[in-house]
Amino acid sequence: MADIQSIKALSTADLLLSKSSGSVENGTTDFAQELKNALGNVNQMQVEGEKAMSDIATGSVKDLHQAAIAIDKAEISMKLMLEVRNKALNAYKEITRTQM
Repeated sequence: MADIQSIKALSTADLLLSKSSGSVENGTTDFAQELKNALGNVNQMQVEGEKAMSDIATGSVKDLHQAAIAIDKAEISMKLMLEVRNKALNAYKEITRTQM
């Protein structure tokens, strides 16, 4: 029981400081940064998929199996990103319909 820490009050200055630094108090990144990282990963997979498709088209592919996997990863990551976007838009629309 001695290791329980007291809850401290947060001021507006504390919230603005954590927002401007891009991280929250416990050292994890915020939602916007995580979203940026996820979009960067999707973009990287798309680039790899496009490269694999162009290698297949030109006949310079070394491993057809790995090229097919890269293309499938790009497709699946894009579908996942679109579903996340759709869910976020639906949640936003639902929030805006909520009466206060």
